[in-house]
Amino acid sequence: MARIIVLGAGFAGLWAAIGAARKRDEIGAAGRDIEIRVIDRNPYHNIRVRNYEADLSEIALPLPQLLDPIGVTHGLGEVEAIDPARREISLVTSGGKEMLSYDRLVLALGSEVMRPAIPGLAEHAFDVDTYAAALRLENHLVSLGRSAPSPGRGTVVVVGAGFTGIEVAAEMADRLTRAGITGSRRIVLVDPNPAVGATIGVHAGPVIETALASLDVETRLGVRVVSVEAAGMHLSSGEFIPGQTVIWCAGMRASRLGESFAGARDRLGRLLVDPFMRVADVPGAFAAGDIASSVVDGLHPTVMSCQFARPMGRFAGHNVVADLAGEPMLPLRIDWYVTVLDLGGWGALYTEGWDREVRTIGAAAKATKQTINRKRIYPPLTGSKADLFAAAAPTVQAPPPTYGVR
Repeated sequence: MARIIVLGAGFAGLWAAIGAARKRDEIGAAGRDIEIRVIDRNPYHNIRVRNYEADLSEIALPLPQLLDPIGVTHGLGEVEAIDPARREISLVTSGGKEMLSYDRLVLALGSEVMRPAIPGLAEHAFDVDTYAAALRLENHLVSLGRSAPSPGRGTVVVVGAGFTGIEVAAEMADRLTRAGITGSRRIVLVDPNPAVGATIGVHAGPVIETALASLDVETRLGVRVVSVEAAGMHLSSGEFIPGQTVIWCAGMRASRLGESFAGARDRLGRLLVDPFMRVADVPGAFAAGDIASSVVDGLHPTVMSCQFARPMGRFAGHNVVADLAGEPMLPLRIDWYVTVLDLGGWGALYTEGWDREVRTIGAAAKATKQTINRKRIYPPLTGSKADLFAAAAPTVQAPPPTYGVR
């Protein structure tokens, strides 16, 4: 029995597993001797890009519902080490340490928020990097809503004015209301760059500034966090912002387990993979999602987002079985790129192309965002093998629908 192990059940890992099962089914009798196993620290697939939202009830999808119908086994464990030469994985499970061997590997362990050694950050700050972290933040806000008024109770400081930080800040007014925090409220967005959305593009800046102003989100730009404490945050400008909620959204980095491979990595720690999702110079190893970087249009490398993780996973899954079975593999090519930034009650911002030209804003862009977040990025939940396999075909979706032109 040949074994394919998929490490990670995020957007790339889930779709790699389903894509591999699809290809295994396609090759018929030759696939009966192929085992596909998914390993993740959690028993669910997290719709991670929705962790900033107020309603978290539909963003953790049980893995048995998605993998059992297609004959993919799954186990819980924390990956401790990977030995590509021996093709072995060291896991920490509830029963202790375990060694797993593999014939082919799909590395899809994703990314994590960077947490610098700032005094008090680990003890006092929240984030939305994982489903568990998002729940912790939600429980904190609900607890504040049930508590008596106190200094900083209604103040939220969000650090990092990139995609995640802006979405968290823009959604926060509604979240505070939902949590029952009324009266004196304040939302502050902090970033070392001189402008919000500096990484999103020059065309987007004015739209983001308008939206944040309408939502009464204050900004502190060109400053850094010096320390965090239970009562607030000290900035490099000398200002102290009193507040009981600090949310860290400043930067992402690929899983450090990518360092187990000798292949080249980029500045974010991502392994460089070819169009077939193979890790360079590491036989039997594929990588997809946030832990991998692939040039998908002849010029631009993938971005850490589900927009790329999902097709990377589908192609990695198809190719890992094709490689094992001695069949031709398929290269991934994506000729379009869009971004959709949620701006809370104001609406959203939709851009097209690598220059991020603004296409729609406000309610029209919000409709596109909700189509993506609530429908497009979800796997079929019918429990149907046919539905899951159809969704995992090694193809690239067309761009999402637009509902108006700016």
